[in-house]
Amino acid sequence: MTRFLILPALLAASPALAHHPLGGEAPQTVFHGLISGLAHPVIGLDHFAFVVLIGIAAAFAKRSMAGPIAFIGATLAGTALHLAGAVVPLAELVITGSVVVLGVVIVMGRQVAGPLALGGFALAGIVHGWAYGEAVIGSTPMPIFAYLLGFGAIQFAIAAGVAQVAGRLMDAGAGQAQARLVAAVCTGIGFAFLFETVEHLILG
Repeated sequence: MTRFLILPALLAASPALAHHPLGGEAPQTVFHGLISGLAHPVIGLDHFAFVVLIGIAAAFAKRSMAGPIAFIGATLAGTALHLAGAVVPLAELVITGSVVVLGVVIVMGRQVAGPLALGGFALAGIVHGWAYGEAVIGSTPMPIFAYLLGFGAIQFAIAAGVAQVAGRLMDAGAGQAQARLVAAVCTGIGFAFLFETVEHLILG
């Protein structure tokens, strides 16, 4: 139980606006691509909150792998779309909105499972992944490959880890309240980013 309660503190401690681990520079080496990929979903707090929520949703649905795999596979596709020149309008609004929607559903105690949920995870993953693609514009293929490997691996580790911890606690008759608490923190993060995004859109 203590391990699961650490999650809100980790969320609060992450830098909210640091989305580019290399200071905005595109990675030019395999090592830099890997480090950037590993860091990007963690220091981008809106992305991190959504990955944690996917892990909680998977635990509630008793399916620890399906949701995270659908989301992560779609993030890879979304990054590829960005690199191919595709434009996703209002991407930041969709990203922050996805955090809020999933967080509210979990806080309400609803299960997020089935083909419709997986489709929603995949759709959100495409948009999150498209945003990830900005960090490697101008990179060569090998750093891009390392970046994809890094952010795919770290997202899976976070989501699957959260799902496993939450699932074990719930199987033991505890953990549901803690899971909702973490989901509430993530939802708050989503609302903060959503308000910031809307303000930016209105004020330009």
